[in-house]
Amino acid sequence: MTHAIPAQDSFLDPKDAFSDPLHHKTYLVDGQLKAWNGPMADVFSPIRTLENGAETPVYLGSAPDLKKEQGMEALAAARKAYDNGRGAWPTMPAADRIAAMEKFIDRMVEQRELVVKLLMWEICKRKKDAVKEFTRTVEYLRETVVEYKKLHREGSHISNVEGTLAQIRRGPLGVVLCLGPYNYPLNETFCVLLPAILMGNTAVFKPAKYGVLLITPLLEAFRECFPPGVVNIVFGRGRELAAPIMQSGHVDVLALIGNSKSSNALISQHPKPNRVRQVLGLEAKNPAIILPDADLDLAVKQCVSGAWSYNGQRCTALKVIYVHKYVRAEFLEKFAAATDRLRAGLPFSDADITPLPERGKVEAMQAYVDEAIEMGAKVINAKGGQTAGAIFFPAILFPVSRAAAIFREEQFGPVCPVIEFEDIEEVMADIAESDYGQQASVFSQNPEAMGKVIDQLVNQVCRVNLNASCQRGPDALPFTGRKDSAVATLSVRAALRSFSIRTIVACSEGRKDMLEGVVSGRHSTFSSMDYLL
Repeated sequence: MTHAIPAQDSFLDPKDAFSDPLHHKTYLVDGQLKAWNGPMADVFSPIRTLENGAETPVYLGSAPDLKKEQGMEALAAARKAYDNGRGAWPTMPAADRIAAMEKFIDRMVEQRELVVKLLMWEICKRKKDAVKEFTRTVEYLRETVVEYKKLHREGSHISNVEGTLAQIRRGPLGVVLCLGPYNYPLNETFCVLLPAILMGNTAVFKPAKYGVLLITPLLEAFRECFPPGVVNIVFGRGRELAAPIMQSGHVDVLALIGNSKSSNALISQHPKPNRVRQVLGLEAKNPAIILPDADLDLAVKQCVSGAWSYNGQRCTALKVIYVHKYVRAEFLEKFAAATDRLRAGLPFSDADITPLPERGKVEAMQAYVDEAIEMGAKVINAKGGQTAGAIFFPAILFPVSRAAAIFREEQFGPVCPVIEFEDIEEVMADIAESDYGQQASVFSQNPEAMGKVIDQLVNQVCRVNLNASCQRGPDALPFTGRKDSAVATLSVRAALRSFSIRTIVACSEGRKDMLEGVVSGRHSTFSSMDYLL
């Protein structure tokens, strides 16, 4: 199994090569790229080189390890820029905020090659997937601008409701603390950060621990395109930065893509947690349910993709598979064979399975396997659990005890338990008792059977995928979850609403002269009839 690259590697495109370490020594606060002369955090790739027969992790560079003082400095800048809703950015005409966003998108595109390279080296995302993440993010942001114009047009008229004239628009909420994930450090982060900014909020953004360097090429674009204090970017540890920021009581929105333990811990530190709007994308334990009449070839194909894409490091990954006893043997045989045909290697070699970015993740996956085996499970596929460096080859476990950790917890990696069932009520009971409720996949060729399962699932999860793996897209569709899987809804349309609140300017019909004067005299950016095309 390929797990390291020689110093001179023949298949590595020169454009993808990483030669000189990137030492980033600035952070963005109040419109200034401030130099940092304090401690730095070293960044290593999960990829290892072979030098004189020894494996050595590739050293990528370093980023500032900022302290509480710098985090509070960033918060103060965001508060000043918002100024209780009276700042230049929240009161700016919508057309001007759109112009700033479009300028940023153009500047972002200029950094495409470097960001894609860092996605491969920092978190071992396959090149085509890294390119897709960058492209999808740009498309999402452009679609967000289009949707924002629609939203603004909806508020560009005045309604008469029972003699009351009312203009309803959506206004910003305040200061946003944005914490992104390592698995989609560009896409999932920017799909909350940028809509929040476009709505008139200001933000403090801390990149994830893994995938930190790929943000650095974009700092200059943020500085150039947005007014001082609108976007503040700090690097370091969450406990050092995020916790004091929340404890200050000056955060109005927590935007976090991660896990419920982190979000609960942060919210609990806010002195008035009821005043914090939460926009959270959290963990999931999405099941696949394979009914006895399923097309097994289709089910296998979708389960391979759903369970193992990006090594299962996605909240939308299939993390437990229920298969009916009548087809269990055949499904497992085909699923194991298809899984073992996957190629393990490096991201720029177009491998299916790549090194795991998190330190200790290989050991964590092995612990899941070991415990399940102690409780009676077996690794079904021949290559399951093979390791090489930071690579852990996908392991299929069966039969799995419901007492095993791999059954209860989100593994967020390449291990998948399989559960046999005879009565669908067994499956529904498990899903009802689960702490999570994001999505489910159902495989069947029988419309009647499919319909019955749909009706039992739709009040447990927020998306039911028919004969397909779980997924986020298309981005125009709502993306959310029940229980510990999410708070609020994300999509091109929903994100703008999640980071805003409906606000009304009203007067009686008999006193409309004042409202007419404000609008016709263009004395207000809120109460206007401007129509963005």
